[in-house]
Amino acid sequence: MSVLTLRLAGPLQSWGASARFARRTTESAPTKSGVIGLLAAAAGIERGDDNKLRPLAALRFGVRIDQPGTRVRDFQTAHHGVTGKSMPLSNRFYLADAVFLAALEGDHRLLAELHAALLAPVYAPFLGRRSCPPSLPVELHLHDHAGLQDALREEPWQASPWYRRQYRGQNDVELTVLREADAHEQNTADTLRDQPLSFAAEHRRHALRTQVSYSVRIPNPSARQLPRHDPFDALDEESA
Repeated sequence: MSVLTLRLAGPLQSWGASARFARRTTESAPTKSGVIGLLAAAAGIERGDDNKLRPLAALRFGVRIDQPGTRVRDFQTAHHGVTGKSMPLSNRFYLADAVFLAALEGDHRLLAELHAALLAPVYAPFLGRRSCPPSLPVELHLHDHAGLQDALREEPWQASPWYRRQYRGQNDVELTVLREADAHEQNTADTLRDQPLSFAAEHRRHALRTQVSYSVRIPNPSARQLPRHDPFDALDEESA
């Protein structure tokens, strides 16, 4: 098994799992359906091709919240392009200035193909909605013979430099991980309807998926290194 890690960073992101009609909400972290959709677009998989979607949906998924961002609301009005009739008012929610580490575990050959697709995508990647392009390259690393939990714990902190500055006094930081539950964790896991079954426009379908939440401590590369101070150094200099 191998693990593909992704950096999801942008001015705006929106990862809906239960949005309906005129209220389009966002989860606090990327959904599996949203990330699989990003990979499927990069690989050129058409929306109605459920056979090609199935291997991607079978990948195990996890995400680490490296920079939670701020939830913002966009109040929208619209008019029909032909009749000029007013359309229903809508509220759309986004995460501003967020950064996430996403990881997918599965067959090495499939993940290598997806990694290559991200380097030369057929369709441009976006962070949940087409209006949310990434601000940095999405692809990070393809880890050979690695596990999902290890990748989510060992990948360096991806937060923006301006965000890391507030933690300069800490050698490490505590980050939240949302990971697809193992078999023995099912009884204590939460559920989210973001397991993609079909992206076809006429019958988009998702199933329930279980996930667990926990914290990991990651080294802080921006930690302030205090200069060494030994009060006896001055005495040594005088005696010399």
